[in-house]
Amino acid sequence: MPYTGIVKYHVKLSFEVDGLVERADIIGAIFGQTEGLLGPEMNLNELQRVSKVGRIEVNTFSTENTTKGDALLPMSTDIDTCSLISAAIESIDKVGPFDSAFRLDDIEDVRANKKQGILQRAKEIKQKWSTNSVSEGQEMLEEVHENNSEKITTYGPKKLHCSTGIHDSKWVILVEGRADIINLLRAGYDNALAFEGGRIDESIKELCEQKEKVVAFTDGDRAGGFILKELKSVVHVDVELRADTGIEVEELTPKRVDEILSPVAKQITQELEAPSLKNESDSSLAEICKPKYSDLNESLEALALDSDSNEIFKIPISELVPKISGQSGIKYLLLDGIITQRLFDAAKDAGIECIVGHRTAKLTHTDGVSLKTFRDLGILSLIHI
Repeated sequence: MPYTGIVKYHVKLSFEVDGLVERADIIGAIFGQTEGLLGPEMNLNELQRVSKVGRIEVNTFSTENTTKGDALLPMSTDIDTCSLISAAIESIDKVGPFDSAFRLDDIEDVRANKKQGILQRAKEIKQKWSTNSVSEGQEMLEEVHENNSEKITTYGPKKLHCSTGIHDSKWVILVEGRADIINLLRAGYDNALAFEGGRIDESIKELCEQKEKVVAFTDGDRAGGFILKELKSVVHVDVELRADTGIEVEELTPKRVDEILSPVAKQITQELEAPSLKNESDSSLAEICKPKYSDLNESLEALALDSDSNEIFKIPISELVPKISGQSGIKYLLLDGIITQRLFDAAKDAGIECIVGHRTAKLTHTDGVSLKTFRDLGILSLIHI
């Protein structure tokens, strides 16, 4: 077999000569009878000179009055040139004085065969590699998966899937299935329970009654809406969360899960922390605010008190700034909302000494008025989620 390092094609021909001839006669006929047929640039001598045709291999088999055999031409030309040369050789009808016939058997694409060999070897290498070793990345993925799997257990007689943290957590996240729990674990939330179906098991109701807060986190499709409605008919849900429209909870990225859950988690954590009086000097103010808080909280209203803690007025927060601008005698202003710069400036102009709210916005100046939050005074502040 000729060297195939730069060869593109093997032109394979067979021949039959009505007489006894030698190998050299066949080669001479191939060169001699094709010369000039296709132009000087297509002469086999010229093509060999520029390394477009390799050494021609000829095999002969002689009988009493006939010579048969095959010829192979290694070529590095394009397929069009191979075809022309093949057709020219097939036109040879004489080898010496004897009649002959040449026939093209095949034009073999050497590169295709080489590619096939490379592919086969690659499969063998892959098989050996995958049998003898596991990639570091795969090991890491399996370790992470096993770590999450270890944090999943079951709850109640129905063996509902849940994360191990639900027993110690003061709040619970209700999701639809096990895959949702795994996704929440990836985002760092280990207090989820899967109700697994439209029928809510009695054990779920019992667990929710033991928790301070219940969060429902359902899919963003139409079915998720129906399931949420069914869930709320059986269990008191404090916070309702949905995945993005048309997306299931298990399909969300861990980052997106955290974006949805983190504000709620932060708020619940703040609510469940037992507040304490930060400064003993505010104890008298705390005593004034505590009895007023339960009626004020979640009302979106503001309460104005005089120096003797008597009520001057109680109005919606939306009407507060215009009201205090024309009002005198207010010492304490309690509100179910956020202390803003606009409110602060109006209160200062009205001579108000102290404002108490759920929290304080970022203010550019705070001199002249005492600002407090209910938590500063040891009063549980419930901000709407």
